[in-house]
Amino acid sequence: MKRNSKLIPSMIKDQRLIAERRRQIIEGAVRLFVKKGFHKTTTREIARECGLSIGTMYEYIQSKEDVLYLVCEDIHSDLEKRLLEVVTESDSGMESLRKGLKQLFRVMDEMRPLVLLIYQETKSLPNDKMKYVLSKEEEITGLFERILHKGMQDGTIGIDPSSIKLMAHNIMVMGQMWTFRHWSLGKHYDVQEYTDRQMALLLGEFTNGGKRDGNRSDST
Repeated sequence: MKRNSKLIPSMIKDQRLIAERRRQIIEGAVRLFVKKGFHKTTTREIARECGLSIGTMYEYIQSKEDVLYLVCEDIHSDLEKRLLEVVTESDSGMESLRKGLKQLFRVMDEMRPLVLLIYQETKSLPNDKMKYVLSKEEEITGLFERILHKGMQDGTIGIDPSSIKLMAHNIMVMGQMWTFRHWSLGKHYDVQEYTDRQMALLLGEFTNGGKRDGNRSDST
């Protein structure tokens, strides 16, 4: 995932040092944001948590909202990287889908506090940064769109082309559901059972749904 560093200007010119210091800031801020929330965390606390003076930290960011943006971008980058790790060109669409779904649910479980943080706090970003963060969400959803297109083309997934975008978003929501509804779902399922049941529902739709969609189109 490409990072838009222009949205966060820095007084420092050394790109290696910028990356190193911002990594410190992100790691410190994540710990505080998860524990206290964005609004209850001060920039001075972030500086202390990441081992920098407040003056030094302001050489790399300009506001607490800049820190939140860097955190959101980093979480999305990690999520996208981990999804891409399991998808290969040699796999069929269905094979890629199975691997992608398993990884999505696994990562959503491991990153639950971080995913929840993004959705709770993104609204606190300025409009330009919020739009960019949301565009990263669409890029990740686009990965499943490409998998579904591939499966439709190689004949391993039955789906109407007009349903691909909607289904890709449905997949992401199923992954995020484990984060947002874990307070209830976690009482009845562990992540493996949740994964198995959701995959059975989704894959059943892909093996039968395409034919139903096609029949429906022919009859209208």
